[in-house]
Amino acid sequence: MKADWYFDFISPYSYLQLGPIRALHARLEITPIPIVFGAVLKHHGQLGPAEIRGKREFTYRFVQWSAAREGVALKFPPAHPFNPIAALRLCIAAGTTWPAIAAIFEHVWKEGRAGDDADSLADVGHTLGIDDVAAATSREDVKAALRANTEAALAAGVFGVPTLRVGGELFWGHDATPMIEDWLADPQRFSGAEYRRIATLPRAIERRR
Repeated sequence: MKADWYFDFISPYSYLQLGPIRALHARLEITPIPIVFGAVLKHHGQLGPAEIRGKREFTYRFVQWSAAREGVALKFPPAHPFNPIAALRLCIAAGTTWPAIAAIFEHVWKEGRAGDDADSLADVGHTLGIDDVAAATSREDVKAALRANTEAALAAGVFGVPTLRVGGELFWGHDATPMIEDWLADPQRFSGAEYRRIATLPRAIERRR
């Protein structure tokens, strides 16, 4: 069975889900797809959790707690949110391989280093065999690939990261990993009457924007 995993290096939840997603390789053929989370938020008219006072602080505590609970080494980068475009392009320039993805995630979220421009990504770029990160991330084909990835994600209905798309289903968020495992064990798991009913639940009020 084939699946697509949409992620952005700005997302600590994408980093936390990286290990569990890779562990699913025995059951799924997963294609990792870097996308621009900010563009997804803009498309849906939303703010990110780190852009909302109160939610930002809670989210950071929850991320740090989740990492400790799961035994994942995590250190926040110097500033967040940050512009992840350079990191996303570097990933594409390096072939969007799992080792490249892991190296960039670890640079930002394990080592707690900046990843918002070519200079800050120089060390991880060298590790990936890319000595001129600025040139690699400025290539038109790399830029076009990132745009195409993001547009394809939106066309598929993606509204957040990380998201796994498999069998026509979208599973959003690191905390949905057990839900993915349930679905893989029983693909009809969410096809019952109550799931069908809530899928078309009417709105009783519409908030004006």
